[in-house]
Amino acid sequence: MKAAFIQNGAVEVGTLDDPIPGKGHALVRTHRCGLCASEAHFLHAGQNVIDLSQKFGGPYSALDPLVPFVPGHEYVGEVVDYGPGSKRTVKPGRRVTSLPIMRQSGSHSVIGFNNACPGGFGEYMLLDEDMLSEIPDGLDDNLAAMTEPLAVGLEHARRGLPTKEDCALVIGCGAIGLGVIAGLKLAGIAPIVATDYHADRRALALAMGADLALDPREISPYEPLADLGGRQVSLVYECVGLPGLLQQMIQSVAFGARIVVGGYCMEPEELFVFAAQNKRLTVQFAGGEEPQDMDLALRSIADGKIDVAPWIGATIGLSGVADALANMSSEGAPVRTIVDPRLL
Repeated sequence: MKAAFIQNGAVEVGTLDDPIPGKGHALVRTHRCGLCASEAHFLHAGQNVIDLSQKFGGPYSALDPLVPFVPGHEYVGEVVDYGPGSKRTVKPGRRVTSLPIMRQSGSHSVIGFNNACPGGFGEYMLLDEDMLSEIPDGLDDNLAAMTEPLAVGLEHARRGLPTKEDCALVIGCGAIGLGVIAGLKLAGIAPIVATDYHADRRALALAMGADLALDPREISPYEPLADLGGRQVSLVYECVGLPGLLQQMIQSVAFGARIVVGGYCMEPEELFVFAAQNKRLTVQFAGGEEPQDMDLALRSIADGKIDVAPWIGATIGLSGVADALANMSSEGAPVRTIVDPRLL
């Protein structure tokens, strides 16, 4: 199969062996796949992620960066066949997405970050048939590919146990932060405050349902906000993942606030527990999405309750993956560039 793969810290485009499905595996022909910052992170610091997984436990510990691996975990594809002895949960010819997890044959692998589980930057994938979600007829492939990143934001949103009394703050308006805003809006939470350095991301935050979008260099989102009648935020979602940010939030939030940490920080974080104790803070660490979040994300996109179309930029072929990964953090870059692995 044709694929864009990572090997030894570089993106290459070439031909790899087609994956062969075993029991419980669905062989899927990829239609679309979103580019995520995690793929760019593996280009620059992949060995660090692997080392941390080996030290602290994690699904990336078995990845060999010297051997080609095909990234891509925000995908839509068409079921082609199944391995022998499979339940065949979705008919061949139907489109699917899934949690990017493989648990068949006793394994626990993240699709796209395992040498044996190629992701959506290749023409074919192996998906766990127990994780498949069938795409409704008529739903555009590009929109359907946003199911997984939206689901992560929805998971983070519910982890905070938001109530109608909360004033919520979302820090960072990439795909995950925007998904948190959408999840809060869907749950009827208001007001929602968003912060981001980039004006285009603040505009997207408002489009997703935020009531106020601030540049934190100009105004502190933790102080009583005049535009909200002097209210202060009580529930904060961190969707950036930079060292020092958690301690900054602890120092800045009001007494009794709750903090949900969703950003993946791969560096040590120094905390003054004393400061958090004095304010009686609650800190919740959020992880990846679960089946209920994938189901809600797909239904909300399909029925139009959450509009992810503004997230989507260009659709590229495999030859454009390297440049897109290199430029995805630049100002004005779309929230998601879409890869069609059938195109070179």
